Amino acid sequence: MSALETLVTTVPPWLVLTLAAALVVVLPRALGHAAGALATGFVFLQAYLAPDGTHLATEFLGFSVVLLNVDQFSAMMGLVVGFLATAAMLYAYSSEAPSWMTAFALLYVASTVGTIYAGDWLTVIFFWELMAVTSTLLVWQYGGEAVRAGYRYAIFHGVGGTVLLGAVVVHFATVESFLFSATTGIHASAALLAAIGIGVNCGFVFLHTWIPDTYPRPHIAASVFLSVFTTKTAVYVMYRAFPEGGWWLAYLGGFMAVYGVFFALLQYDPRRLLSYHIQAQVGYMLAGIGLATLGGAWGEFAVAGGFAHLFNNVLYKSLLFMACGVVIYRTGSNYIKEMGGLWKVMPVAFLVYVIGAASITAMPGFNGYVSKGMVLDATEQVNNVPLLFGYDLLWWLLMVGAVGTFMSFIKLGYYIFFHGEPSRGHRGLADAKPLQMVGMGLTAVACVALGVLWTTQLDVLPFTETTMELANPYSWYADPLQFGHVEKALVLMTAGFVGFFSLKRPLGWLAHHVRDVDALLNPAAFYAGRGAVWGVTELWAAVDRFTMELAGLTMWSAMHPREALANVGVDVEIRTGIGRSVLFVTLIAAAALFALLLG
Repeated sequence: MSALETLVTTVPPWLVLTLAAALVVVLPRALGHAAGALATGFVFLQAYLAPDGTHLATEFLGFSVVLLNVDQFSAMMGLVVGFLATAAMLYAYSSEAPSWMTAFALLYVASTVGTIYAGDWLTVIFFWELMAVTSTLLVWQYGGEAVRAGYRYAIFHGVGGTVLLGAVVVHFATVESFLFSATTGIHASAALLAAIGIGVNCGFVFLHTWIPDTYPRPHIAASVFLSVFTTKTAVYVMYRAFPEGGWWLAYLGGFMAVYGVFFALLQYDPRRLLSYHIQAQVGYMLAGIGLATLGGAWGEFAVAGGFAHLFNNVLYKSLLFMACGVVIYRTGSNYIKEMGGLWKVMPVAFLVYVIGAASITAMPGFNGYVSKGMVLDATEQVNNVPLLFGYDLLWWLLMVGAVGTFMSFIKLGYYIFFHGEPSRGHRGLADAKPLQMVGMGLTAVACVALGVLWTTQLDVLPFTETTMELANPYSWYADPLQFGHVEKALVLMTAGFVGFFSLKRPLGWLAHHVRDVDALLNPAAFYAGRGAVWGVTELWAAVDRFTMELAGLTMWSAMHPREALANVGVDVEIRTGIGRSVLFVTLIAAAALFALLLG
């Protein structure tokens, strides 16, 4: 075995990333960021070269664990995480990200990769919790509003991680093994806990508010890292827990798609709008994974579609955060109505935005078109709750989400790049910096290449043979270039344009009058926490006061026994010798000790 083969098959990638994070802190800024880019490049190279079945097993605390488990799913995740993290490192350096921020980002990527390549639930929960810690540090590093948002973020992930830990404990108590190979997914007795614990990181409806609350607040380069790793890793772990899918997961994904785009349409902070679309796009991924319950070829095709959308979302979502980050970096504004006409002064940022928007809205020729089409094709096999034209409720939910996605990115692009003329302060703005362009360019090229050479996507997906069979140019039904699919994309685009420009005023009114559930959850959590602290401290103070008063009364009574008896209406002469006194006290102490032991 060559040295390179040994490296890619025996060295856990999280170890390389952790060492790189230390180098970022101690080396000069340029050298440190270069070391970080090399480390993330290693993750990509390892995922590409490591053969399927690579397995690094060991013992930890007396339990069998697997620190490097390469299969179709983890290799695909490693490819996209390594590629995007490298592009994000270049972007971070050019965006003047502090070395400490980059170090935290690398540790965050390390914990993400550790979760991806885990082959057992004990390793998963270890790196899962590290993801929460490192991403919180990444948020806090920026200071300001990010600090309080980071606390709320930490509470969400602390609770979610604790619930998932409970699921892992229940699973082990039943199966007596943490290894994935011991069972197919999480044991049924732990399924509810696992769904909730993982669902927090997925952004389930009503468990999602940490996403739009947190991601708009840190450094623009930190948002690029944060926007893709936690939620996509959660989708991956959800599949590990529920590889056979479930209708509950598929329909929940559909509702997430609609809920996310609705609130995205009400936003005027670009990163907050993009954050709501994280929830919406995760909905499509979960719908695909949930449709594994179809079984057979279509069940496998649905899962492949869900993972294809995950792969593509990492690319185009980070690209959109980069493009909007450049605009925020140059204008200093987080309010899109203060922008406008910027395509004239920032053509590179505009072009990158167009590629990202075309990808997320599933325009033909871009990567999102292929993966979203796969999920929708699988959804057409469902007939549980048929509605208009015979299509199922799930299909309609995803289609409404698709129209809302078009509307959102027409709105975002319209206000940032087209609405009016550049303001006086924006007319002389510079465009993206060189390495920002390189980071964005790499990601943009990937979005286009995977859309034009769409069969290349299929080669890296799980269930490749099934996917190739159903989505090849000779299969009328699932071929993405079949006229019906292109026609559907054009209809959705038209509906998006008409929908946005006809509803622009009502959407503005709704933006000022409709609040997400965080308007209730955040105050409720704050006052519940303050009430709990007040209750505990006041109860402790009351017990402390009672104890001190009782001790004081006891000491005074012992020193003034006649006065004490007189206070309770007993007037007797108390006279005794030292021997009787010692005996009396000893008997009382013995009785108290006996009562304590008996209790």
